[in-house]
Amino acid sequence: MEHILEIAIGTFTMRPYVFAFFAAFLVAGVPHVGWRSTLTFTGIGYLIAFSSEWLSINTGFPYGWYYYIDTTSSRELWVAGVPFFDSLSYIFLTYCSYSTALFILSPLKAWRWNLVTLETRGIRRSTSALILAAFLQTFLDIVIDPVALQGRRWFLGQIYGYREQGIHFGVPLSNYGGWLLTSLLLVWCLQLIDARTCDTKPHGAGMAPFQSLLGPVLYLSVLIFNWGVTFWIGEPFMALSGILVYSLPLLLVVILACRRVNRYSAEELEENLRDYPWSAAGKTSDTR
Repeated sequence: MEHILEIAIGTFTMRPYVFAFFAAFLVAGVPHVGWRSTLTFTGIGYLIAFSSEWLSINTGFPYGWYYYIDTTSSRELWVAGVPFFDSLSYIFLTYCSYSTALFILSPLKAWRWNLVTLETRGIRRSTSALILAAFLQTFLDIVIDPVALQGRRWFLGQIYGYREQGIHFGVPLSNYGGWLLTSLLLVWCLQLIDARTCDTKPHGAGMAPFQSLLGPVLYLSVLIFNWGVTFWIGEPFMALSGILVYSLPLLLVVILACRRVNRYSAEELEENLRDYPWSAAGKTSDTR
């Protein structure tokens, strides 16, 4: 019993940044889709992520052949050869990628104390949201995986490696193909869970000020954290290459978002309020 308690404590204390990001996911996700959908996706999403990792270390699919180095299983939770925190990370990475995709695709309504994405059920369930979110999540891994592979040089620790050195800072391209496939499945799963929400307000759902920005801010926080670690371990070229990959997309998103603020149609606002009557967009008069 004492050992189990030590494992439970170590799981949190060894990876506080992971659980901080997961807590941020709960803060953003619950008001967005409700407690039930958030917790359901946490459970099902974890199983999908764990299955993809277990399959890959045993069959080479979908990420290619890699392996975990068991140096911490006596101090933190591992499940069938996979660190618990690693599969858990997929949950908040999927959500922040999905909510960022919705931010990009939805009309925006802003006023003095708030900004709201005029999401609709159609936008949330769309193929566009699915594909964009999956690519956003895969691009996150383009930044995350190279620095994670250098875990011996920072507080992550060297917990995994690839059988053959890849061309992208040691990461094989098969890894990113696997991430895209898994991300598609995870986002699709999140869309299905969200689609089960009935017309009544889900328990926990609401619109705090600037709620629509929480998911995109979480997305940026993950990027900044990994870029910061990359600079910290003395790999400026690795960090700058990741920043370069994102520079044009980020610039386009900011410019397009600024141009779309308060340029929605009456029909778009009406559809948002029809699908989500609790939307904060209905609490102000149209002052465009």
